[in-house]
Amino acid sequence: MINSENLSFQLVDVLLVLAFCGHIAWTVKASSQCKQALSREIRPHSVAITEFGAVGDGVTLNTKAFQNAIFYLNSFSDKGGAKLFVPAGRWLTGSFDLISHLTLWLDKDAVILGSDNPDDWPVVDPLPSYGRGVELPGGRHRSLIYGRNLTDVIITGDNGTIDGQGSVWWNWFKRKTLDYTRPHLVELMNSTGVVISNLTFLNSPFWTIHPVYCSHVIVQNVTILAPLDSPNTDGINPDSSNGVCIEDCYISTGDDLIAIKSGWDEYGISFARPSTNIIIRRLIGHNRNGSGIAIGSEMSGGVSEVYAENLYFFDSSTAITIKTARGRGGYVRNIYILNVTLVGVDTAIRFDSTFSPHPDDFYDPNALPVIERITIKDVIGNNIEVAGLLKGIEGDTFHHVCLLNIALTVTSGSPWNCSYIQGYSAMVSPETCEPLKESIYPNHSSDCYHLSNHLRSSGNQNKGSWLHSW
Repeated sequence: MINSENLSFQLVDVLLVLAFCGHIAWTVKASSQCKQALSREIRPHSVAITEFGAVGDGVTLNTKAFQNAIFYLNSFSDKGGAKLFVPAGRWLTGSFDLISHLTLWLDKDAVILGSDNPDDWPVVDPLPSYGRGVELPGGRHRSLIYGRNLTDVIITGDNGTIDGQGSVWWNWFKRKTLDYTRPHLVELMNSTGVVISNLTFLNSPFWTIHPVYCSHVIVQNVTILAPLDSPNTDGINPDSSNGVCIEDCYISTGDDLIAIKSGWDEYGISFARPSTNIIIRRLIGHNRNGSGIAIGSEMSGGVSEVYAENLYFFDSSTAITIKTARGRGGYVRNIYILNVTLVGVDTAIRFDSTFSPHPDDFYDPNALPVIERITIKDVIGNNIEVAGLLKGIEGDTFHHVCLLNIALTVTSGSPWNCSYIQGYSAMVSPETCEPLKESIYPNHSSDCYHLSNHLRSSGNQNKGSWLHSW
């Protein structure tokens, strides 16, 4: 007869070894991906925006000063690059372009202010992976700070501020008087070697930081703030981008804190550029109309290899969300989220398969998304209304969803609601829904992303020390 106490010790041993071994590859990868290129902050050439006639009174429009300064600094791009210094003051401007091998540096008391005149935000073509503006057919207003086809770009400082003054845009949106999709605060396209750090971003008209078709992007030590009722003011949205590291950020906005995207329906499928190798670490924040981390809903180019750890979400609508629908196509696979703390969250985990606004009538309703190998591990939460709303699509079951070591204090009488979901679980409280009740161990660890092929014998380990470390 098997002793139940010994069995519980053995199970903990297995879980610990799996957690430790499964973490090794990610630790090495994350360390190298998140620490690259920081030495590039040192530039051999530097000018101040005041040398080009800028006035930091919050009233004078300085768009030409920014444009002229950057045009001048372009002559140093092959000489080690250059730095544009923004001193203390309130520097009103419209949209301006960055260049390669540039550091935009904001002093501690520097504030770059976005103009409230829409004519200062030019209209540009829609992204090819979207086919139209996200909000309206046709073009979109260009972001306040913009760049495309760039290499080695740094936006940083001594915690200076970039303020989009988005309230005028939010009002136009609510009144339905916009002619084009609202602008982002920062957007970089087709660029590589991007670092955004040590700044505060306020009141974006639309999404705040949007790297799209980019590679090797680092966003570190930023604060992103917008009113909780401001529409679609997402924090950081990696979009069809590869090798993105987001860490040590505080975000409080009116929508998703981080949303990983890759194009919209038939346009995203055709463009076929996924978001992959995304690392998110040490993120704190809250919202009332979005999620802490969202994947989708525009994910038609595919999303994979996402690793997120050490997350703290409070007073929020939803913590972790995958948003998709019929017609999206694409895939979301190989997602690993661990070490999550939740306080006062309406829904801890949500898979929403009905998020179905489409760009036009030419999408393929038979293009079904593939959602598979999603592992969520080590989650604790207090004052949670619903543990999980996990809804796949009829005829398109979401596979290999794995929940491990989750403990939530839930106020709802129905903590889980699942449909068209298949997967496994272990050590989940309250007890999960029927499609996920089959245990991960001992037969299904290979089906769970990052819990496979690392099982080792632990019979000679000191059980007391393992339990203490756990």
